[in-house]
Amino acid sequence: MTRSSRIALSIWAAITLLVTASILVIYLWRGIEGLNLFIQQWPLTDLPTALASVTLTWFLAGAFLYLLQAERINKSNFLTFAGFFIVCWTYLNFLRERFRYGDYTYYFEAATALFNHQHLPDSYFYPPLWATLLQYVAPFGDEPFLLVLWLLNFFSLMAFFILLVRVLEHYGFSSRLAALTTTLFMLVNTPLLRTLDYVQVNVHTLNFIFLSLLLYAKRPSLSALMMALAVHLKSSPAVLVLAFLLEKDWRWLAWFALSIILVGLITVVTNGVTPFFDYLQNIQWFAASKDAIFHDTSFDSFLRFVGPYLQLSSSAIHVLIYAAKALLGVATIFAMAQCVRAQTFFRSEERGVRLFNAMPPLFILMTLASPVVWEHHGLFTALAFLLMLKKIETPSEWMWFGLAYFLEFILPTFDFFPWSYGRLIAPMIILWLMWRSSKRTSESSVFSKFNSWLEALA
Repeated sequence: MTRSSRIALSIWAAITLLVTASILVIYLWRGIEGLNLFIQQWPLTDLPTALASVTLTWFLAGAFLYLLQAERINKSNFLTFAGFFIVCWTYLNFLRERFRYGDYTYYFEAATALFNHQHLPDSYFYPPLWATLLQYVAPFGDEPFLLVLWLLNFFSLMAFFILLVRVLEHYGFSSRLAALTTTLFMLVNTPLLRTLDYVQVNVHTLNFIFLSLLLYAKRPSLSALMMALAVHLKSSPAVLVLAFLLEKDWRWLAWFALSIILVGLITVVTNGVTPFFDYLQNIQWFAASKDAIFHDTSFDSFLRFVGPYLQLSSSAIHVLIYAAKALLGVATIFAMAQCVRAQTFFRSEERGVRLFNAMPPLFILMTLASPVVWEHHGLFTALAFLLMLKKIETPSEWMWFGLAYFLEFILPTFDFFPWSYGRLIAPMIILWLMWRSSKRTSESSVFSKFNSWLEALA
């Protein structure tokens, strides 16, 4: 096997050198325009992202061959490496076929505005950090800007696979079960697909959150910095700080407060405080909107559509929205308290037991409490769903879990009231299952047996 993989890697290297040499010869012969003689762009194809997809696929193949000949892949980590490369190659093929990506235009407009010392446009609903960093890419134009975001999203996708495996292992999944679960979760996943469709920042944000959790025990200052970066990309992760409050870890909270200020200074130093005021103004305007969008599965959108048919005033609709979110908050606190008390998801002698048991319900509150819940926001509920595999036991619980998982991650996006609001119902089903299953101190028998069986495989 080693000899065969060494030969394959040598062939791969030779082809790579030949391709590189051909590009160099063409460039020296006819300049950059000479490449147009040898590269065609078909309709509905974005050439830079298509070439990036091919290049990354090829280099991933080289990395795979190197790992084989170096005997880095073995029976203990085979599922992890197999899942990683399968997911990467699958999404590279999907992303190569995209012609137009959604939200990058809003990022481009915001970054261009900051570069030109203008106010953030009213279409930008994120903290200003992302636009601040991207303003240095905006002058290169639309296509290079998209390519940079596309590459960042793919590298973040690779990191997401690794981090999700590590987080699941931390919660008691065997390395094989964590790899298998992550692979299946990522291969069929509507919120993840839509995140990549729109070149959104959800994967970046979730990666910072996962890093914050993994670094908490040994590197609290870095953990706090990672959470601060997540909050500066999307404000909703601020809800997760409640879990750290339960630990009464004042040192971590002090590091977090300092990190929030330091990361915010990146914008202040380059663009002043105006972008923060622009962001708050845009958020207030959006929260006051009266429009209902059927793939915005928030309480706000649902009640804005239903309210007028019930002859409710605008103020009454706002009261109902806040009441619904208050009830969600109360339900989350009850479920969180029960999970912390029973140590539902995480048992350890190390620090952070309260933190790691409080996190799953808070991910649901973080998602549904937002004034807008696009279909790609469902990615933030990933850990809440996957950790339920440890607890669901009865056939009825499996049925409810299956329904919620189908609505959240498998069903394609569509706009048909009220049926498209499944992603509003699904996380609440999981929250109820958390509360129900937390009364049992033991893990699911199915999970325990399958986890042990995979770990014991020769």
